[in-house]
Order: sequence, then C-alpha cells, then structure tokens
Amino acid sequence: MLTIVASAIVISLSSLVGIFALSLRERTLHGILFVLVAFSAGTILGTAYLDLLPESMKLIDTSSVFAHVTVGFVLFFFLERFIYWYHGHGHEADLSSEVGDRATSRSFAYLNLVGDGIHNFVDGMVLAASYLTGFSIGLAATVAIIFHELPQEMGDYGILVYMGFERGKALLLNFAAAFTVVLGGILGVIFIEAVEALSGLLIAYSAGGFIYLAASELIPELHKERDFRRSVVQFLVFLLGICLIWTLGAIFPD
Repeated sequence: MLTIVASAIVISLSSLVGIFALSLRERTLHGILFVLVAFSAGTILGTAYLDLLPESMKLIDTSSVFAHVTVGFVLFFFLERFIYWYHGHGHEADLSSEVGDRATSRSFAYLNLVGDGIHNFVDGMVLAASYLTGFSIGLAATVAIIFHELPQEMGDYGILVYMGFERGKALLLNFAAAFTVVLGGILGVIFIEAVEALSGLLIAYSAGGFIYLAASELIPELHKERDFRRSVVQFLVFLLGICLIWTLGAIFPD
C-alpha cells in the first residue's frame, strides 16, 4: 500500500514540473499560449485515440467499446452545457477583455479538469494492479504513467490560463486533478478484484470525453488564428502533441 501511494504521489508531483517552468514569466507564458492550446489539442486527441481507446479494447468487450466511447462523448457534451448554464454567466464579468472572446465561460476548463481527473484516477487503479502483480511491473508502470502525463498536464495548465484563470489558481486546480491518481491507487488496492472491469469502462468514457474536448473546443480555437505563420506553427505543434503520445506509447506500451 505504501509503495503504491508513494508512487502515485510522485506521479502527481511530477506533472507540475513543466508547469512551474511555465509560471516563471507571465509575459512569456501569454506569448506561447497559442502554442500550448495546439499542443494540448494534439496530446488530448492522441491520448484518446492512441492510448485510452486501445487500452479500453484490451479490458472490456471490443464490441461494446465504441458504445461506451459514444456515451462518454454525449456525457461530456451534457456536462459542458450544464456547467455553462450554472457557471458561465456568473463568471463572464470576471474575465479580462484580453481573453473575453476566447473564454466567454469557463465550462470547458472545468470539464477538462473532470476528464483529466478521471484519467488520472484510472491511472492510479492501473498502478495498483501493476504493483500487486509485481514490484518491477509496478515500477515500470510508474515511469510510463509519468511520461504519459507530463505533456498533457503542461497543456492542461495552458488551457486554464487561456480560459482566464490566474496562474496560482490554475496551478492548484491542475494539481488537484493530478492528485486523483493517489485516490485511484488507494481504491485500486481496496477493490482490486473489480479494478480491471471498472478501469475499462472509465477509460472508454474518458476517451469519448477527450475526443469531445479536442473536437468541440480546442481545434475550433486553432481555427480562429488568422496569421499564416502562427497557424503553421500551431499545426506543427498539434502534430507534435500527437506524435509525442504515439512515441511514448511505443516506448512504454504497457
């Protein structure tokens, strides 16, 4: 139990390394936000198609995977509308004019945190199952999860700032979402017999949710860029995010 919890804490803390680096200079951070959004779109889409979807097909009946992915897509659409109705209008006045057009509500930011929290929670349960199988397998899983999480967490932090959150609050919210890996690890030990089936369902739902986030929110933001050179940079960074997830999956397939 202690080894699993310690590894989960390391994973949650390691996701903040890049974020601290980005927080050093506010001017620099705002200057590269358009790149971070493209990078996040690539990593989220890559994670859904190249990581979560294949993993869910290993854990649950293949014939039902896409149905669960569709449920996740629809569920995230409903959640976004609900969060918009509940939070959107109340926060619009708090946003600065600089980001007002890009963040008329913070519904997407909250929804992205939900998706990230679910993803990390599942990672924690997978971590628990790996350690209970063997220490070396658990250690390998820890390294794999860290390298899978780093690029996505950097992009998630960029989204929060892009949507109007102050850097300190964005850092705290992103860490809270990352810390769910610890809860997943603890519950994974307690309910180890149900971990495999539950993980498959949650992974499929997360895949659908991430596809929705990338397709409905992030990629449309990229279409708003009118400068040709910046658009080319965004597209290349978007591809970089996808390729990075694919590369990490090839290096750490389990």
